[in-house]
Amino acid sequence: MNQHIKFAIGFAIATVSSVAASQYLANVGGISSAIAQPQPLKIVFPTRSGATDLQNKAKAVTDFLSRDLQQPVEAVFGDDTAAVEALRANQADVAFLSSRPALKAQQLANARMYLAEVRSNYSGGHTYKSIFVVSKNSPLKSGTGKVTLSQLQGKKIAFTSPTSGSGFIFPVAELVKQKLVPDRDRLNGFFGQVTYGGGYDKALQAVLKGQADVAAVSEYTLGSPYITPAEASTLRVLYSISGVPAHGVAIDDDVPVSTRKRLVTAMLKLNRPENNQLLRSLYNSTELVEVNHDKHLQPIADALLSAGMKP
Repeated sequence: MNQHIKFAIGFAIATVSSVAASQYLANVGGISSAIAQPQPLKIVFPTRSGATDLQNKAKAVTDFLSRDLQQPVEAVFGDDTAAVEALRANQADVAFLSSRPALKAQQLANARMYLAEVRSNYSGGHTYKSIFVVSKNSPLKSGTGKVTLSQLQGKKIAFTSPTSGSGFIFPVAELVKQKLVPDRDRLNGFFGQVTYGGGYDKALQAVLKGQADVAAVSEYTLGSPYITPAEASTLRVLYSISGVPAHGVAIDDDVPVSTRKRLVTAMLKLNRPENNQLLRSLYNSTELVEVNHDKHLQPIADALLSAGMKP
C-alpha cells in the first residue's frame, strides 16, 4: 500500500480514537459531577402566628444558606407536627421547632436542637416566661408562691391549648409543684371552669371580655400581633414562671457531622448586621445562639413529667 495512503488511514483512525476518548472522558466527567453534586438540604419552616409572607422570607434565608454552603438548600412548610414527621420520614433534614416538638423529634428521628432563637421580648434571652394574666382591676393579688396561685381556686381559667408549653404545660406543672392540683386530668377539681382558647390571642380575649378570670399565655403575647396596646394596658401579670425554652433549630442525625457544623456556622452568620434582617423577618428573632439540646430542653421535659404528660 502507498505510504501516503497508510499515513492518511492511520491519522484518521487516531483522530476518531481521540474524539471517542474525549467523548468518553466527558461522559465520565459528567457522571462523576452528577454523583459528586450534594443533595439539597431541606429545612422545615413551621407556620406561626404573626409569620406573614413566610414562603418568600424562608426562600431568602435558604438562598443565603445555599450560597454560603455552596450546596442547594430548600424550604419546606408545615406545622410542628408535620415538621417532626418530615424529620422522621427523612423528608427533611432540619426544622425550626418549639420545645415540645423538639423533644418528639429526638424521640422519633434522633434529631437534636443545636440553635435557639433569641427575641427582644424574651426575658431570658433564649428562654421566656409563662404567665397567668388577669384583668388590671381583678381582686386577685399578684405575687409569687402557693398563696398567689391558691387564689385561683374556683375561678374560670382560659388556657391557650392543651399542647402549648407556656399556655398549658408549664402552668399546670407549676400548679402540681405547689400541690394545688394532682395532674392535668384533674384541673376541674380546682378551677370553677376550664376552657382552651385555641391561641394566645383568644385566651387573652376571654379575660378581656370577662369570659374568664385568668388566662395562661407567654409573656411576649401582651402586645401586637396578639392584642392591641390599649387592650394590654387593661391587663396585668398575676404570676410568672421563668425558664421556658425558646424555639430553635433541630438537625436530623442523618446529616453528616461535617455538613451539620457548616450549617450551624452558616446559620450563625444570620446574626451579622448585614444578614440579620433575613432572620428577623422569619419569626421576629433577633439572634440565634448555640445550645446544648439536653440542657436547653430539660425544663420542658420536667414540666411534662410533673403535669403527667408524655413528650
